[in-house]
Amino acid sequence: MDDERQPPEHGPLAGFTVGVTAARRADELGALLQRRGAAVLHAPALRIVPLADDGELLAATKQLIDQAPDVVVATTAIGFRGWVEAAEGWGLGEALLARLAEVELLARGPKVKGAVRAAGLTERWSPSSESMAEVLDRLLEQGVEGRRIAVQLHGEPLPGFVEALRAGGAEVVGVPVYRWLPPEDIGPVDRLLDATVARGVDAVTFTSAPAAASLLNRAEERGLLPALLDALGHDVLPACVGPVTAVPLQAHGVDTVQPERFRLGPLVQLLCQELPARARSLPLAGHRVEIRGHAVLVDGELKPVPPAGMSLLRTLARRPGWVVPRAELLRALPGAGRDEHAVETAMARLRTALGTPKLIQTVVKRGYRLALDPAADSKYADA
Repeated sequence: MDDERQPPEHGPLAGFTVGVTAARRADELGALLQRRGAAVLHAPALRIVPLADDGELLAATKQLIDQAPDVVVATTAIGFRGWVEAAEGWGLGEALLARLAEVELLARGPKVKGAVRAAGLTERWSPSSESMAEVLDRLLEQGVEGRRIAVQLHGEPLPGFVEALRAGGAEVVGVPVYRWLPPEDIGPVDRLLDATVARGVDAVTFTSAPAAASLLNRAEERGLLPALLDALGHDVLPACVGPVTAVPLQAHGVDTVQPERFRLGPLVQLLCQELPARARSLPLAGHRVEIRGHAVLVDGELKPVPPAGMSLLRTLARRPGWVVPRAELLRALPGAGRDEHAVETAMARLRTALGTPKLIQTVVKRGYRLALDPAADSKYADA
């Protein structure tokens, strides 16, 4: 086998399927994943409803204009822009900007800072970490007793943040710029849930805590929560853009992976590292075979494999080198019934897809086995 091969033409995520739960910037995330070879299953787990016509936002805006707060905390760029745009639509844009220019304006991170400056304002302070905890620490260190603090909410309440400020003696005014609601079409979410439980996806990405909570809630409604948690805990990689997003999953005991920088690009790069590292790699009949979600790499060459073939291959790979009876392989085939001829048909298609028939050996009257290289027998004997 020649190890001096040309670099593979496929991307690092080729052969893997990734679920995307995002509503906002879903196209951008999907494009980043597809550019690296992944198949994408898009299922927006929520929808963002702007509150331009919402009386609650209008009332909060008028209140802040009439009665100046001491501090305003801007938490998201899209939320801050939406607030200013809504105020302009009501004829209150100039009055709101004038009021914000007078108060201590805190921006949670660089993106929010950019939105603040685009509105012609200057923030008093912004943490580099984008952490609400760091904003809270600064406020509490300064002392909030008797201060009036307005917090631009980002789609969901911030109970820990708000409660800590109120416990410190502050009056907190929430500014609800938009809300998360369940998607109008729940079909894609149900399909993603079914695929996750069936191990038809290799990873599910989350870019907001409400999306994670929404998926968990829908699973509970359908009686699939235990099965979903089992899949995310063992076979399907849950990848979150940051620690805040991971909270609903962690509350259910699900460990997640997160990039060091809380951005879509680093999230995709993390998947490019994690998913190939989790793939099963075996030395078979003088070839290096890597088993991915819906495809196989044979000596670095990508071989798409039908779902039935992948089911057979995964079953064989649980005990590489050992004979797996036809009856057991039949049980692994989705909807195959009782006819063992279905195993022979699926096996023939699998061998054709792999392009190297000798990777799988037929053991007459017994079943099939992977042609594990002799030197690897001891390593995989108890696999």
